[in-house]
Amino acid sequence: MEQTKIVPEDGLKGLKQNFVSDLLSGFSIFLLALPLSLGIAKASEFPPLMGLLTAIIGGIVVSFFAGSKLTIKGPAAGLIVIVAGAVTEFGGGETGWHLALGAMVVAGIIQILFGVFKLGKLTDIFPLSAVHGMLAAIGLIIIIKQIPVFMDINPSLTRGKEPLQLLREIPQFVKSLDPKATLIGVISLWIMMGWGKINPRVLRKIPAPLVVMMFAIPAELILDFQHTEPAYALVHIGNLFESIKYNVSFDGISQTGTFIKFVVMFALVGSLESLLTVKAIDMKDPYKRKSNSNKDLVAIGIGNTLAAFLGGLPMISEVARSSANVINGAKTRWANFFHGLFILVFVVFASYYIELIPNAALAAMLIFVGIRLTHPKEFIKTFKIGKEQLLVFTVTIIFTFVVDLLIGIAAGMLMEIIVNILNGKPLKAIFKAPTLVSFTEDTYLVEIDQAAVFTNFMGIKRKLDAIPPGFAVEIDFDKTKLIDHTVMENILHFKHDYEESGGTVTICGLDQHTAVSEHKAAARKKR
Repeated sequence: MEQTKIVPEDGLKGLKQNFVSDLLSGFSIFLLALPLSLGIAKASEFPPLMGLLTAIIGGIVVSFFAGSKLTIKGPAAGLIVIVAGAVTEFGGGETGWHLALGAMVVAGIIQILFGVFKLGKLTDIFPLSAVHGMLAAIGLIIIIKQIPVFMDINPSLTRGKEPLQLLREIPQFVKSLDPKATLIGVISLWIMMGWGKINPRVLRKIPAPLVVMMFAIPAELILDFQHTEPAYALVHIGNLFESIKYNVSFDGISQTGTFIKFVVMFALVGSLESLLTVKAIDMKDPYKRKSNSNKDLVAIGIGNTLAAFLGGLPMISEVARSSANVINGAKTRWANFFHGLFILVFVVFASYYIELIPNAALAAMLIFVGIRLTHPKEFIKTFKIGKEQLLVFTVTIIFTFVVDLLIGIAAGMLMEIIVNILNGKPLKAIFKAPTLVSFTEDTYLVEIDQAAVFTNFMGIKRKLDAIPPGFAVEIDFDKTKLIDHTVMENILHFKHDYEESGGTVTICGLDQHTAVSEHKAAARKKR
């Protein structure tokens, strides 16, 4: 019989109980987060130091409010496109930075309200393929925008240019590349892509970004970048204490349309990414703890509001760092706290070494992140779920890339609605699925009528969440004409979570339905 794991204590008891494991994981995450935070800030058109400021606040401050135990809070590559777009549309440069901060403050307050009003189920109203398509488009944009930095092209030649413009100019960038900086970039990218495959496996525990720094800084010193390369070839951060001040400006409110657009995007996309990460990390938690997503949204909102006032980037629960935190054996929220503390100590006492980092190496790390987001495997995985999901995924990518994120996710949602209608969804079931819950002896029977799709799943989920733990639950789709991929995925998540709490879940009534693919979460329509 498998022994039940003792759940780690929280608070000060947790600190004493798990000090060593959380300290070591926090240190490892610090080594991973430091260069990535710098690179994300630079790619976002923010001062590089502000990426570190966000990581510091995300660790030292937000840890005490967070509703999740193992997620790492900090700047994320997934928000680069929005942040850089805000800076550009608000005028670019230092002015654009200050005005973008104003939209971020308002978005942070909205995130707090999201949590207060218990909107932590925000992920359930978006079709999953549209969300993944949005992230893939972000990855593609990151790659294109980092190519000139990777080649050490003068930033004045690329500032304010859209991805399509940069794409057309790549041949010219190749002709004008800096050989020394590009060489460091190429080797850094090679390290990022190959480090996870090396032997012996024990070396893989060293974060790949740290290995890049161990190569790039000595290489830069040997090649004498400080005397032979232009100033933009190296990172410049300045003094932390001189930079921390009231940096926000709300003058951007006069540009009403632009201001509202970026408030919505910061609040919506940031919250969505955070909630998806929290859900993913809960499934990896060896102690099967269930995070309070509403409390976590409040914590993220507090962190973002504070960071924006001081000049920092927006933060989320970041998935790569959070996953590494679980793998490193972290037990409590103190690992996130320590990661922020180590960054603070390093910035205060060792900032000289940060300014030895070549920007080409940071660009290589971000290109790697972009490749992971938009990898061909994502297209193949989506195709295996169903051809219609690949259509939604692709439409979202195209509209995000050509227009912007808000239009992209809206286009993906619209395409999913169209697909569902073509698959037989009754129009009257677009926003409401009649759901009857009855209790007999020790079993809850949940009967869903008409259609179960992403636009009406919130109502279904409310009924499911109201069922107390520890019972037998039977979810009957016999009267349902269509179940889309997003609902199937969420029903399977519900089954997993409910059974972890001691109950059982049986999914029935699918005998007369045809799955659009062999994937377990594929959409199903009644024959």
